[in-house]
Amino acid sequence: MIAMLLAAGRGERLRPITATMPKALVEVAGQSLIERHLTTLSAAGITNVVINLGWLGEQIAERLGSGREYGVSIAYSPEGDDILETGGGIVRALPLLGERSFVVVNADVFTDMPLPPPLPAAGETGHLVMVPRPAYRERGDFDVACGKLASSAAPAFTFSGIASYRPEFFRDAKPGRFSLAPMLREAADKRLMGASVYRGLWEDVGTPERLEALNRRCPEGR
Repeated sequence: MIAMLLAAGRGERLRPITATMPKALVEVAGQSLIERHLTTLSAAGITNVVINLGWLGEQIAERLGSGREYGVSIAYSPEGDDILETGGGIVRALPLLGERSFVVVNADVFTDMPLPPPLPAAGETGHLVMVPRPAYRERGDFDVACGKLASSAAPAFTFSGIASYRPEFFRDAKPGRFSLAPMLREAADKRLMGASVYRGLWEDVGTPERLEALNRRCPEGR
């Protein structure tokens, strides 16, 4: 199985920290977010990892190298200054992701969620892991009904940024910059996307305040 870590974003809300550092290299408990994911993936037996690079991506490549230190082999998908967002980034990397279901993890989340997430069941094009809507979010993203991703007027859950997809989910997607959200909503409406809820530790490290709070909650060495 191959995993992709999405690490190209600028991390605008985390400035000034991300003015000189990519968000994926921000540290929690003495370890960068992306290195924590690599360690978790390696422990789960996932040793082939694709990482897309954008804002200050050279710092990520310099830190991680071939991935040998983490027990994985890394292939990079550079986007340069033309950051392609979630959907476009995955589509660009498809030639590196193989012909079977693959895992995608947002590099800027902090979690103790076990990996890999569930793989798509028969008749599904993907599987999203959802989390309860955090208090700082005014609105959730989706609901979960009978193991499927579902849309509603008042969705209770937030997409964790961790999912698995079949390559055919992206079959009709055109190269270029685009968000994955419209594709996910369409799949939810067609009942093609599996979903589950994780209620353990999960944080979107999106602001300096949330980063500071998380480091207080998870002291170095944990």
